[in-house]
Amino acid sequence: MVLPGEHNIGVEIAYALPQYQFLKRIIAPNGITVEQAIALSEFGKLFPDIDWTSQRIGIFGKLVTLDAVLQNNDRVEIYRPLQCDPKDNRRIRYKKKTARLSNV
Repeated sequence: MVLPGEHNIGVEIAYALPQYQFLKRIIAPNGITVEQAIALSEFGKLFPDIDWTSQRIGIFGKLVTLDAVLQNNDRVEIYRPLQCDPKDNRRIRYKKKTARLSNV
């Protein structure tokens, strides 16, 4: 177990589902990577069906790689895959809007 001290940092690991949010703060050694922090958080034990190594990962909304070194108070975010391509979604909304306007 890592204890808080001069050479340790605190980071949060976050993952959100529609009905549930995983948010865990861990104390980790200075120089820890994103991959090591996620493993230390035991995310894989709670979500065994999710291959987090193939998901997009970010720190405060900015995409990073698994080997990125964390700083004190960083929040590592594990992103879910998009349900729908944003471009396709805009096309669908546009078609619905034009169809509705043409019926008026």
